[in-house]
Amino acid sequence: MPRSRARASAALLILAALAAALLAGCGGSSSSATSSSGKLNVVAAEDFWGSIAEQLGGDQVEVTNIITNPAADPHDYEPTSEDARTMAGAQMAIVNGIGYDPWASKLLAANPSSGRTVLTVGDLLGLKEGDNPHQWSSPASVQKVIEQITNDYKQADPGHASYFDAQQHRFETVGLARYHGLISQIRSRHAGTPVGASESIFAALAPSLSLKLLTPTGFLDSISEGTDPTPADKATTDSQIADKQIKVWVYNSQNATPDVQRLNDAAKAAGIPIATVTETMTPEGASFQAWQSRELEGLAAALAKASEGG
Repeated sequence: MPRSRARASAALLILAALAAALLAGCGGSSSSATSSSGKLNVVAAEDFWGSIAEQLGGDQVEVTNIITNPAADPHDYEPTSEDARTMAGAQMAIVNGIGYDPWASKLLAANPSSGRTVLTVGDLLGLKEGDNPHQWSSPASVQKVIEQITNDYKQADPGHASYFDAQQHRFETVGLARYHGLISQIRSRHAGTPVGASESIFAALAPSLSLKLLTPTGFLDSISEGTDPTPADKATTDSQIADKQIKVWVYNSQNATPDVQRLNDAAKAAGIPIATVTETMTPEGASFQAWQSRELEGLAAALAKASEGG
């Protein structure tokens, strides 16, 4: 998924203004009201946060995800007029922030509502634009989001507070059981293993797995942002593979740039096991935990193969 921060915002502002006008014509924003079904109306910019929100809310919420297509790039997403109306009418909105989905925050800002709760993940975590935005790959960050969503649900609908607490407990102990189990397994069996990665998605996960990520931060960020890594960072990453300083190579299969393809080939030639991750939830309609667990299973297999190879 190629990246580009420089996007014209005129069309976005027009969409937001159109949504505001349409809502005003219908008597104002509907964000202070529940959905037509009587459930809490929740809108998530990305489906990975929406999946969590839906499971935490159960039958008391109605969640709409703006981005659901695995091929869509949240960095560069161009919202439709329907997206603008959906965001404007949200009683609760969840956006990633950290410079990842600025279009979502602009749509909300263009259609303010005193009755709307907005959860910006970056703000919750104390992160700013320029920090690693891929916080759904960080188990610690995911846990904080889980807790905040539950708290927001209870404030919006205090009559179902005990229900939301029960949903959180079930999600953490049942829904995420495999996810947490794989994290513990990798940490206990492969702590300290030196690994390499194509971009910063994995940088958010590696510390939680106690893996030693050697790839230069500059290389990880450059590939994530769609810019060319420096010659020095390229040379370091090349040598880490050629000299087998890393035991496993992890790459984002949705962003196989020429540099990444070259490194994939080099890793294969060196006999270094390869694991894949994706930036967006795959396949479409998967749950957050199914998506993440599948990636962790692939990583665990690659680490085991590396251990067997000495």
